[in-house]
Amino acid sequence: MAAQAGKDMLLKIGDEGSPQAFVTVAGLRARTISLNARTIDATDGDSAGRWRELLAGAGVRSAAVSGAGVFRDAASDALVRDSFFSQTARTWRLVIPDFAQLEGPFLVSALEYAGQHDGEAAFALTLASAGAVSVTAI
Repeated sequence: MAAQAGKDMLLKIGDEGSPQAFVTVAGLRARTISLNARTIDATDGDSAGRWRELLAGAGVRSAAVSGAGVFRDAASDALVRDSFFSQTARTWRLVIPDFAQLEGPFLVSALEYAGQHDGEAAFALTLASAGAVSVTAI
């Protein structure tokens, strides 16, 4: 697999319509997607050689997304802002080129705005998975 440009990773928020339409969150300069699985320690006195044993498939899985940039699109700005203030899980689509597309419900757990007097206004957001996230290979 050849190297991919970071700008090709996309964050898209759903409009919750039927059928669902997705709007790319415009102006992102940096984005991070973290997939996590909490482990369950099942070690006991009978564990072979006193090595830790983990209970397969029992942990909680989660996904977290963070991004930062400049808003360039009124539609995506409004969807993200409304999602934060309503604190409802909306469907997000996360596209990682030549790897996978993740889709599922996420809450906007943090939304920050910042700016310098001689620069552009910027934002940062953090998403937390709020249900099952599907993964489709690209």
